[in-house]
Amino acid sequence: MPSNFQTFAALHTSNELFVLPNVWDAKSARVCQDKKFPAIATSSYAVASALGYEDGEDMPFSDYLFVIRRILAATYLPLSVDLEMGYGSSDEAIYANIRQLIELGVAGINLEDSIINSGKRTLKEARQFAKTIRYIRERLTSEGLDLFINVRCDTFILDVEDKLAETLRRLPLYESTGADGLFLPCIADEGDIRAVTRHTKLPLNVMVIPGLPAYDKLHEWGVKRVSMGAALFIKAYDNLF
Repeated sequence: MPSNFQTFAALHTSNELFVLPNVWDAKSARVCQDKKFPAIATSSYAVASALGYEDGEDMPFSDYLFVIRRILAATYLPLSVDLEMGYGSSDEAIYANIRQLIELGVAGINLEDSIINSGKRTLKEARQFAKTIRYIRERLTSEGLDLFINVRCDTFILDVEDKLAETLRRLPLYESTGADGLFLPCIADEGDIRAVTRHTKLPLNVMVIPGLPAYDKLHEWGVKRVSMGAALFIKAYDNLF
């Protein structure tokens, strides 16, 4: 029987588009399981907001771990964790957090290539971020551990200047680290998506946003995974009354 990691990784090479719902507690995880989704992921925004925190690592990692434990206890589905910037100030500290997630049974993570300073989010220097991913992969390999590393590149969500060109510049660096996937939240244009899928061997993950093209079109353009992000959480609370 395949492990949760193997099941999760295989979803990125399927002939079908992998649609991944993002949950924030045990109940939302169970609902997604009942709806026959093949896997789930956390949304850091949704978990933080549900606990009364702002997104962007305002939430203590210990609180996040509690929620992750409850989700894992409530469902048998493979779980990927939105780890934001890693909840650590060094590669070693980030890896220590990842190690805790693996011990709990997490199948994958997202790690983003931006940083927040004084309330402002900016891109990290690409080589510095690639070094962090490479360090994590080497530690995992040396310890014989499996984890799907989805690199979140924030060029589009931050709408940086020449965002497609900057994305394509970063791709070879990220591919060389041992990353398993590429997440580009807020990419939606056909030309941009086709350009990225032509220039990377990593499975491309996009996010549900207003105006996102239909799933069949995304699949045709080479997208492998669509994450719902905070959409389910926002929909649930928008319809509370």
